[in-house]
Amino acid sequence: MLKNNKIMEYKIEGKPVEQYWTELIAKHLVGKTITKVEYIPRDEAEENMWYNRPIAILLDNKDWIFPTMDDEGNDGGAIHTTIKELQCIPVIS
Repeated sequence: MLKNNKIMEYKIEGKPVEQYWTELIAKHLVGKTITKVEYIPRDEAEENMWYNRPIAILLDNKDWIFPTMDDEGNDGGAIHTTIKELQCIPVIS
C-alpha cells in the first residue's frame, strides 16, 4: 500500500508484521525437541478434503506442526530443506 509515494508497513500490536510473527513463532518453537514424525493418516486427510498427505511433526510439548498448501489449509504441503540428502520432504497421496 502506498501513502505519499512510500510503502506503508503494516503493523500488529505496534510491531512490523515480520517481527510480530517471528517473535510469536520463536516463542513456541525455539528450544522444542522433535519427538516423532509421521505422515498424516489418510482418514484425517480425507476429513480435511486434502489430496496430499504432509509429514506431521510432534514436539516435546505434545503440539503438532505440519505444512499446508496455504494459510487457509487447503491441502497438505511439502517442506524444503538445506539437508543435502533430503532437499524436500514430499507430500504423499
